[in-house]
Amino acid sequence: MSRATAGDKPRGFDYDRDVAFGAVWRGLEIRSFKPSWWVLLGDMGAGKTSLALRFVKGQFFLNQEPTIGAAFFTQILSLSEATVKFDIWDTAGQERYHSLAPMYYRGAAAAIVVYDISNIDSFVRAKKWVQELQRHGSQKLVMALVANKSDLEPKRKVETEEGEQYAQENGMFYMETSAKTAENINELFYEIAKRLARAFPPKPTGMKLNSGVQERGRKFFCCST
Repeated sequence: MSRATAGDKPRGFDYDRDVAFGAVWRGLEIRSFKPSWWVLLGDMGAGKTSLALRFVKGQFFLNQEPTIGAAFFTQILSLSEATVKFDIWDTAGQERYHSLAPMYYRGAAAAIVVYDISNIDSFVRAKKWVQELQRHGSQKLVMALVANKSDLEPKRKVETEEGEQYAQENGMFYMETSAKTAENINELFYEIAKRLARAFPPKPTGMKLNSGVQERGRKFFCCST
């Protein structure tokens, strides 16, 4: 298992490296915008890992174990503008790993700030992440505020209007999701990809891929204690 320490940097998409180690989409030209990685931020238990797993692998686990350090996903999306490949860094929500977060959001193309609609404290924590991103993130950073666990509507503690208003006031787009039911999962990631395609016009790599099968992977990165 690889380990990430305070001196490590998240790796963006490298065309030659990634294509060499896995074939993807038959006959499609892969384009990339740089920076090419996204970051998931939010309190422990907000459902960040579940969102990523549902989108990348179509999986959901009711008792998902907390992320330690950070987890790494790779995905490909086919848009009208381009077919793009990107990395998703799923950061740990525990406070003891907070110092590692800047490694992943600095230079990122997009940040997805997640909170649990049934937990007011997670919404408070999400606001702190937004403030941190505004201070230290990229000026072109695409930010989404995600109200997760919409399947827990009877237990809702944060109203839709409150989340929408905060997102609007802070230049973000807002979406309610459920990793459990898959509600708005694809819509969330496609919306980010479309916004990035507009903000960072993709440049053709000039290469065509031969036949192959899409591979989706997840790697875990832990920090030393």
